[in-house]
Amino acid sequence: MKAFVVGATGETGRRIVKELVKRNIPVRALVRNLEQAKEILPPEAEIVVGDVLKPESLSTAIGDSTVVLSATGARPSFDPTGPYKVDYEGTKNLVDIAKTKGIEHFVMVSSLCVSQFFHPLNLFWLILVWKKQAEEYLQKSGLTYTIVRPGGLRNEDNPDPVVMSSADTLFDGSIPRIKVAQVCVEALSQPEARNKIVEVVAKAGAPDKTWDQLFAGVV
Repeated sequence: MKAFVVGATGETGRRIVKELVKRNIPVRALVRNLEQAKEILPPEAEIVVGDVLKPESLSTAIGDSTVVLSATGARPSFDPTGPYKVDYEGTKNLVDIAKTKGIEHFVMVSSLCVSQFFHPLNLFWLILVWKKQAEEYLQKSGLTYTIVRPGGLRNEDNPDPVVMSSADTLFDGSIPRIKVAQVCVEALSQPEARNKIVEVVAKAGAPDKTWDQLFAGVV
C-alpha cells in the first residue's frame, strides 16, 4: 500500500500523514507550498507539489500510489466560488485521476449535516452543498470508497471514545482531528469500511469499541 494524501498541510491532512507514517505506510503528500510543507510534515513523507484544480499536476503527483485520502476543504474567504472549486471541482478532478490510475480505495473527509440545506454552514457559499455533490460524484465513480463525515473538528485530542454511525443520523457533536485521521487510516484496512458513509464524533461515556466493531455497526 502507498497512500496519496491530498490537503496534506491542512489541520486534518497533516494528522493523516503523521498517522500513516506512524504505521509505516509510505506516503506521498500533495501540497501547493513546498517550503511550508517541509516545516509541517514528517521527514518520512514524500512531498509532491500539485493542485487539485490543475488536473495535469495530479497525474504526475499521484505517482505509484495505490490509495487516496482526501482532506481538502475551502478556506473561509470572500470568494463565493471557493467551496464549489475546492470541495466539488477539486474532488471531481481527483476522483477522475484515481479512476485512470486504478486506485484501490478512496477515503474522503466530508462533514456532518451535508444533507441539510438550511444548515448555517451553507451561509459560507453553500459549502455543505458542494461537499454533498462531491460525495455523490465519488459514490457513482465505481471506485471503492469510504466517506468520513466528522462532527465539529477539535485540534486537541481527548480520551472520549469514537462514536460511528450511518449517513444522516448524527447531527451534532465534535471530534479531535487526530481521531478523524485514525478513522481515515483504519478504513484502508477494514473490509467493513468499504463503500460506506460513516459519521463520527467523540462522546464521553460512550462504549469503547474496536475499529472492527465501529465499522461493522454502520449499514
